[in-house]
Amino acid sequence: MDFQNRAGSKPGAGALMSHSDSNVARRERLRKLALETIDIANDPYFMRNHLGSYECKLCLTLHTNEGSYLAHTQGKKHQTNLARRAAREAKDGEHAGSAHRPALPQVKKNVVKIGRPGYKVTKVRDPQGKQFGLLFEVTYPEVTDETKPRHRFMSAYEQHVEAPNSQYQYLLFAAEPYETIAFKVQSREVDMRPGRFWSHWDQDTRKFTLQFFFRNQTRSYADRGAAGPGAAPDAPHINPMNPYIVT
Repeated sequence: MDFQNRAGSKPGAGALMSHSDSNVARRERLRKLALETIDIANDPYFMRNHLGSYECKLCLTLHTNEGSYLAHTQGKKHQTNLARRAAREAKDGEHAGSAHRPALPQVKKNVVKIGRPGYKVTKVRDPQGKQFGLLFEVTYPEVTDETKPRHRFMSAYEQHVEAPNSQYQYLLFAAEPYETIAFKVQSREVDMRPGRFWSHWDQDTRKFTLQFFFRNQTRSYADRGAAGPGAAPDAPHINPMNPYIVT
């Protein structure tokens, strides 16, 4: 029945569109909008196949004409895939940029050295084990509360101040803004057992204390007799603080 041209009806007062007519009108509006915003000749995802139909390389969809493809580009699926593609390319660009970005040079802090700290070295001996050791007391009155002195053993082959001597090694102490000081000690194996090697930093007096003992190199007469005259000699000991020296 003609609801628009019937007698007594007002012009333009036709019936509601059906669902299919609404889809056709919507797709036509989207096509017109796409024609205004998209240059189909430069669209990287538009492709015409050998059958004469059109494909979207991004969404892998097939379209019968250009209008159908243009309407598809304004749809939710195509817009979602565009957003995902842009996010992935941005992420890949960040990774590539960080991989090829040159490493920033290490900026060395310019700390004004104020001189050498005061120190005191005392020879000690364990009355029970007869081990010989050294006690170091180094004072750092001008260090900050966040600074803690450090120490380490250094091989004679690491330093370049004097000719290397395999009979000696060096014990270094460092804390800014003081100069690093080194003590030349015998290149013997250091006893690292608890109670044999210890250090302490007193923040109240600003004094760093370190004490260690050398391992005894010779065994007692009873131990040598128990091993027997034909026993093989012991394997050489390697100093863990100086791997270049075998005692």
